[in-house]
Amino acid sequence: MTRARGDAEVLAARLELLGHEVVVCPLVETEAIGPEEIDVSGYDWVIVTSRNGARELSRRMRGEPARLAAIGPGTAEELPRAPDLVPAVSTQDGLLDELPRPAGHVLFAGAEGARQLLVDELGADFVPLYRTKEIRPDGFPDVDLVVLASASAARAYAALGRSAPVVSIGPQTTKEAKAAGVDILAEAETHDLDGLADAVGRIVLP
Repeated sequence: MTRARGDAEVLAARLELLGHEVVVCPLVETEAIGPEEIDVSGYDWVIVTSRNGARELSRRMRGEPARLAAIGPGTAEELPRAPDLVPAVSTQDGLLDELPRPAGHVLFAGAEGARQLLVDELGADFVPLYRTKEIRPDGFPDVDLVVLASASAARAYAALGRSAPVVSIGPQTTKEAKAAGVDILAEAETHDLDGLADAVGRIVLP
């Protein structure tokens, strides 16, 4: 598991129940950035695409948006109220497919350097609430399989020069990993923790 320790616990527990020996070795960490208060009262939609983005938005949000959208049920859990839209496919593309049009005035709150598809397609305002930093651990364990849950983790893992194959959470992570020469054994069918657990559970290692 390469996520930050706090974010890795739920999936690690599920994989242990499947009989796997799980080692948590974070390859990324997050740092809060941006304004301490975010007035959302003038927006028709406020969109978050990650747990970290939802946590930071919940902490700093002032006012009440007309509607909230979250990519993935895990992200939705971090919001102060149930979102109005959680798309079936947990990607920006999946959200765009289900978002009613015209969407009106939209705010996308996410990571510094986040994919800008929502901004480009919806003319959304974008506020970065955190940045993800790649970590180079002193020692990386000898393992049979690596679980990657973000493109930044994929880049960090590739930089280590290790050969263990990977299960990826979704297409952007897979794209980044493949570009760096990482061997992808599987990609989660649903791009969330449930999908990752199912993908790992289907793999038969030698």
